[in-house]
Amino acid sequence: MPIYFDHNATTHLDARVLEAMMPYLSGPAANPSSLHRYGRLARDAIEAARVQVAALVGAQPREIIWTSGGTEANNLAIKGVAQHQRGRVLYGATEHPAVMEAAESLAALGQVVEAIAVDARGLIGADALQRPLAGEPVRLVSLMRANNETGVIQDIAALSGLVHAAGAWLHVDAVQAVGKLAVNMDELGADLLTLSSHKIYGPKGIAALAVRSDVDLALLQHGGAQERGRRGGTENVAAIAGFGRAAELAMEELDARCAHYAMLVERLDAGLRAIGGITIFGDGMPRLPNTRQFALAGYDGEALLMALDRKGIAVSSGSACASGSGEPSHVLVAMGFDRVTAKGAIRVSLGVANTLDDVERFLQVLGDIARSLRS
Repeated sequence: MPIYFDHNATTHLDARVLEAMMPYLSGPAANPSSLHRYGRLARDAIEAARVQVAALVGAQPREIIWTSGGTEANNLAIKGVAQHQRGRVLYGATEHPAVMEAAESLAALGQVVEAIAVDARGLIGADALQRPLAGEPVRLVSLMRANNETGVIQDIAALSGLVHAAGAWLHVDAVQAVGKLAVNMDELGADLLTLSSHKIYGPKGIAALAVRSDVDLALLQHGGAQERGRRGGTENVAAIAGFGRAAELAMEELDARCAHYAMLVERLDAGLRAIGGITIFGDGMPRLPNTRQFALAGYDGEALLMALDRKGIAVSSGSACASGSGEPSHVLVAMGFDRVTAKGAIRVSLGVANTLDDVERFLQVLGDIARSLRS
């Protein structure tokens, strides 16, 4: 049986989520901006989902802006704030490409953009943040709650006070954290927060940016008055309804899912150490409960990925958005690893349907590959 260990890239659609979507996939195809009865029913579904998604991250429903994905939400957060009021933009050196490239695109417009250094653990310390905060005014700082490759969890709450003391807004990319960690905007000190449906067993093509009411955000997508004039475009009602249900399930089942991941990862960690010759990135650090990134000495990451693929096991060599680039992981390079080690990395990200048998099969295949390499 095939084994899917790439849940940080995307998850399967939960059958209960599909059930919530079906009335809007098979029923009257009403535009939620229409004033007739069917339009009002579509609008009601959108607003019900807004309540569900807001509750997942401790936001108010009116603070939720629907987007087409996490990439759009990150772009809206970074460009929307930066274009409304100029100032420096800072982001963590290990951020997802959707944050890094959105921020760097502002440099072409004459804005000053700077990456914040991380230490060998992948963490941003108070000193590392305070240095770039000093000097010219900073408008926005963008930090991820948990890294999509290593799974390392950033202590955002410990840094948010420094950001606000400097007069800047804090954007948190929580795409990988939501559904695996409890996420609350107030506790993190986040002014803007990104989350995505397809990482929590919901449909693809729908995500959200939560924006506190006092944040000034420029409109990037014109052509309609949807989302209280903050993002034009006819809403994808079925996907939004699915996202809402996925968010509801993620809240209800968080503890059970995390306990399941912990049981699988405990066996995975023990098996990796038994194989030997493996570097586990972020080892000993607080990490996402489902995520492990490692390198097998002497093996290129993409070659190892394909060797596992031939055995019916799907893993990742890092961020799905950067796959195929041929470049080593920018996350690991920023952490101080040499390019050869960084290029050897693969990521295992577990899901709710994975079993101990899946982990045992993976360890057996990986062990065979390692023994073959050594012989």
